[in-house]
Amino acid sequence: MKPKLALYWASSCGGCEIAVLEIKDKILDVDAFFDVAFWPVAVDFKVKDVEAMDDGEIDLCLFNGAIRNSENAEMAELLRRKSKILVAFGSCAYEGCIPALSNTTTREATLRWIYEESPSTVNPDGVRPQLATETPVGTLRLPEFWETVRSLDQVVDVDYYVPGCPPQAHQIWGVLEAVMQILEKGLELPPKGTILGAGDRTCCDECPRERKEKKISGFVRIHQTIPDPDLCLLDQGILCMGPATRSGCGALCVAAGMPCRGCYGPPPNTKDQGTKMISALASVIDSDDPDEIDRILDGILDPVGTFYRFSMAKATLGRVQIHDARAASETAEAHA
Repeated sequence: MKPKLALYWASSCGGCEIAVLEIKDKILDVDAFFDVAFWPVAVDFKVKDVEAMDDGEIDLCLFNGAIRNSENAEMAELLRRKSKILVAFGSCAYEGCIPALSNTTTREATLRWIYEESPSTVNPDGVRPQLATETPVGTLRLPEFWETVRSLDQVVDVDYYVPGCPPQAHQIWGVLEAVMQILEKGLELPPKGTILGAGDRTCCDECPRERKEKKISGFVRIHQTIPDPDLCLLDQGILCMGPATRSGCGALCVAAGMPCRGCYGPPPNTKDQGTKMISALASVIDSDDPDEIDRILDGILDPVGTFYRFSMAKATLGRVQIHDARAASETAEAHA
């Protein structure tokens, strides 16, 4: 019997699922080696098919997406139980990514905006989704929307991580090929917790641009300037997360003229990507005057969304303090 492969999509945009197809004709090699046992986005599988499997029957599961609701968590627990190797595949599963930016507010504030206050919403009665609704044909149920978005390993035990938003095709194939060889030849698996398909330095270390160690006297957004194609973007005042991001992507965004946003997560031996970037900026701000430093830093329009765009679920601060008194009160009442 062929080894079994599963892929699942939780709270994410789905780009990781599409990225798997970027390996092109090598997908035929994957199909020849694995029995695809679960891949809802591509093949008509049902959850009951997975539930019927023996525990550990799936050899490899690539799980992409953060854990936003109760259904995400239930599927994570099910696939953990049924899989020998569970991989947090892509930035959302690895660190929470864009979905986890909602940890800067509350569940109540999020639902209120979507169903009552958004300019695109027409809902005069303020109707919201319910966990259970009785209908003539039975009870309709929806997953519970969680207060806090979590990464996959904050819910279940994870064996390996593949970073990227999404992971690049050559890395996906490299990981799949390595696992295929390991399973076929009985080789030893990498140490648990290994980050696969990435480097062990920073994005700056593989960036082709020239760094001159200039001091920054102000920040500009990418659309406000025409950057020199050969010089470091950070030296030119364009906020680039390269110093605080793991290598392995080939610095493709930076080489193309777009600053790194940090999707490969923090570099080795770094716990918090945001504080790593803040530390890097502190060494290049061209002033010792507190007021001038404030003026320079005011050029960073969205610090949390910039420094924690991909890693909010793993941030040391965990959640941003709730400043919305109404939301805080409603949340407290709901928990009570």
